[in-house]
Amino acid sequence: MSEFSINELGVKVGLEIHQQLATNKKLFCNCTPIDTDEYSIKFQRKLRAAKSELGEYDPAALFEKSKSKTIMYFANPESSCLVEQDEEPPHELDVDAKKISLVIASALKSDVFREIYPMRKTVVDGSNTTGFQRTMLISQGGSFNVEDKEIGIQSICLEEDAAKILGEDGAIKKYGLERLGIPLVEIATEPFEVNPHEIKKIALSLGRILRSTKKVKRGLGSIRQDVNVSIKDGNAVIEVKGVQQLDQLEKVVEYEAKRQHGLLKISKKLQEIDWTHSDNDRKDVTELFKKCKSKIIQNAIKKNQKIVGISFRNMSGMFGYAPHEGIRLGKEVAELVRFFGIGGVFHSDELPNYGVENTDIDDLKKTLEINDNDGFLVLAAPEEKINVVIDQIILRIEYIRNEGIPIDTRLATQSGETKFLRPRPGAARMYPETDIPPIIISKTELDNAINNIPKSWDDSIKDLQTEYQLNLQLSEQLFDSNYFELFEKITEKTKVNPTFVASILCSTITNLERNGLDSKLLKNEEITKTFQFLEEGKIAKESVEIIFENIMNGKSHTIEKAMNNTSIETIDESELESICKEIVEKNQKIVENQKERAIGPLMGIAMKELRGKASGEIINKLLLKNIKNKLENN
Repeated sequence: MSEFSINELGVKVGLEIHQQLATNKKLFCNCTPIDTDEYSIKFQRKLRAAKSELGEYDPAALFEKSKSKTIMYFANPESSCLVEQDEEPPHELDVDAKKISLVIASALKSDVFREIYPMRKTVVDGSNTTGFQRTMLISQGGSFNVEDKEIGIQSICLEEDAAKILGEDGAIKKYGLERLGIPLVEIATEPFEVNPHEIKKIALSLGRILRSTKKVKRGLGSIRQDVNVSIKDGNAVIEVKGVQQLDQLEKVVEYEAKRQHGLLKISKKLQEIDWTHSDNDRKDVTELFKKCKSKIIQNAIKKNQKIVGISFRNMSGMFGYAPHEGIRLGKEVAELVRFFGIGGVFHSDELPNYGVENTDIDDLKKTLEINDNDGFLVLAAPEEKINVVIDQIILRIEYIRNEGIPIDTRLATQSGETKFLRPRPGAARMYPETDIPPIIISKTELDNAINNIPKSWDDSIKDLQTEYQLNLQLSEQLFDSNYFELFEKITEKTKVNPTFVASILCSTITNLERNGLDSKLLKNEEITKTFQFLEEGKIAKESVEIIFENIMNGKSHTIEKAMNNTSIETIDESELESICKEIVEKNQKIVENQKERAIGPLMGIAMKELRGKASGEIINKLLLKNIKNKLENN
């Protein structure tokens, strides 16, 4: 395994930012985007690939078709209509979405087209009921600066967001339609060569330009980064989709560059091997493995699946060869197989293991007529799928051998690795939308967009500091957070100190998340209500974190329930005075020994008893008063 230094690879990166727009309706209908998990409508579709106007099939569409998935859709009439169900033609383009996209294009100095042509982009993974996504090229060119570096803009598109995936159940893929059709802009940058640690800063700067408009959505899922990665000696640009958090970007680019470099080394080794594949190299070994102790194999046999052995002449050691840690041909094959919904694949370099014993391997080698210099795969899959999957495996290995890096679309994982999603789409993917006429952009619309270019990020931060008397650090945290609009609503509705509100939203919730709690359970309405209760004196400042913690750990859904679960109730000052006096009385020795310094340990005792029921400031004041009285009396 060789040493790996990413700085020597000549890594090039291009970003694609997908940002939902804050409009009151979807792009081509009047439905209001509402995030809901309540569905009263359910229907299913079986999508298929169709030829483009040029008579060609898109490779990504053909690949998705090969998985033979049934798509189940779930809808709520409050957030979707017949347009999303593909039972009604699209309505007119949302005017607000058009205005916002023009402002964003103008802010990035991009050249706006005077005529915009809606297009259909083929999507056969089920995330669009139509089998395509509606998209419009708004502008090309432009740039923005990140410190002393100018980042070029390739294109800006206005398009529909996809449906929300709800999960998979065998051959059925489930989607919710509440997100389908929400307007978003896709901004693609020109490729740039940077160190991986600079990428987060570039994406953050672009995100800040978008948020400065105050016309984009915030929150998890409202902005997504795709990243295109290539290396100097490589033959491919790999698109990695679904980077939800900026902290992932650096890890994703580093891993993908390492993977591509590793595949080039694997390719060179494969070229040294005399290997070809024929149908005789795959044999049904289901009977042979009926006594195998592997749980994976036995589960497959119970489901009446086939077990097939595939021989690879002269390839002993190749599936396990790792030019870099975690980069192996065997892993590439496993990712591909797993995406077909098949969990059972073993290769010769990892056996005996997983319940497959030496006797099983010896019998397999005899059946496949191979020796110790040869490699093999053992694949368990439904009979109707198994040859399709084997064909894809062979194609992939042949491509790695002959070309180097397969041109894939890949998916980012939470750990920063990438995994196979589908082949890259081709030019046949895009064709004109026949239901919507071209959209004319007038000079007045362009002038209005230019006049509404938002303030810079620096100016926005200064405004925050001035208007709400926040310090620089808290202003920056607030502006970059998902809670900026909520902060403005809370400070408008209540007289709670803005610094306290910002600190709770930016620090307290984040700290609870770091402890493994789920902020998605904490709805904006409950956050607002908490600050209203604080203003009305129903809770103390110290109660806010306790309430949020109880909701974020799933024990409560509302502030009232959280208050009940945590026994939070405010007490009047006379009762508080009595409790503080009693604490001093019970700890006379500490007061005698430490005098007024006794406030420290006594404050700890009081906060355990009174946490969430009274302000720490008032408790401190009453304890100090009783300590002084006790000392004077003594």
